[in-house]
Amino acid sequence: MKIIVTGAAGFIGANNVKALNGRGETDIVAVDNLTRAEKFRNLTDCEIADYLDKGEFVELVRRRALPKPDLVFHQGACSDTMESDGRYMLENNYRYSLALLDWCQELRVPFIYASSGSVYGLGPVFKEDRAHEKPLNVYGYSKFLFDQIVRRRMHALTAPVIGLRYFNVYGPRESHKGRMASVAFHHFNQFRAEGKVRLFEGSHGYANGEQRRDFIHVDDVIAINLHFADKPVSGIYNVGTGRAQSFNDVALAVVNTMREANHEAPLALAHAVAQGKIEYIAFPEALRGKYQAYTQADIARLRATGFEPPMQSVEHGTAAYVRWLLKNGV
Repeated sequence: MKIIVTGAAGFIGANNVKALNGRGETDIVAVDNLTRAEKFRNLTDCEIADYLDKGEFVELVRRRALPKPDLVFHQGACSDTMESDGRYMLENNYRYSLALLDWCQELRVPFIYASSGSVYGLGPVFKEDRAHEKPLNVYGYSKFLFDQIVRRRMHALTAPVIGLRYFNVYGPRESHKGRMASVAFHHFNQFRAEGKVRLFEGSHGYANGEQRRDFIHVDDVIAINLHFADKPVSGIYNVGTGRAQSFNDVALAVVNTMREANHEAPLALAHAVAQGKIEYIAFPEALRGKYQAYTQADIARLRATGFEPPMQSVEHGTAAYVRWLLKNGV
């Protein structure tokens, strides 16, 4: 099976490639932009047939100069929610995606692409419906805009198109993301460097550290991608656990897994705070009105496609991730 994975050296893309290898798939064309070369490490334990620079790939697509693949996973995007260059964001996330969509439809190739839970803005409803979509930044708008194009074309598709709205994804192969890496990754590094984790004080009606997100482990995200590769039901779907958990839950899971590695007993939240293992800092004024204090994916539409496996809780998934980070020396 000939498969193209864009963003292949990135966080979700590299996990996508590794999971395909686990299925015996190695005829994979990996597409990415390695201007930041450190991302190559994400692919060193993966098997691919070829690598194409994103710019070369887009040009070949637009010239219709590439052989027909059997399937395209489009994970490539600028995922920096703080990026302020709207022209760059729309060219990278919207026009690039549109070129691939047109190409796949012409060739009748299934197209699975990364959208984002950021399209919902502040919520409070996170359901795949236009009435609930109010992006807060140009990143969210770039994803929203492409989803709208897909919706307009849904009645006349020549091959399946699946949009996956990722919520807060965490897990292996994200260290290159810097400030945009998951809170679990940042908590791990904070605790390793300082012996404590910092969280925001209460805001938006939540107590200290009790702001809540739908945190989903990357393994579950990839399982959903592969589900749609096997059963390509066109549509736009939320990819979360359907369960909001607090930042306190993430921080405590990191602290206790690090303590486990040092043969120390786990702490309850109150004790972790009292001992200075978790510290609360003032909520930044710059984030007021721009911060998702609560997200929880409505996954009814996803479940209706036949995806049945349970997804990992923050406690289980974060612990597994911290053990991976310790084992791999990240």
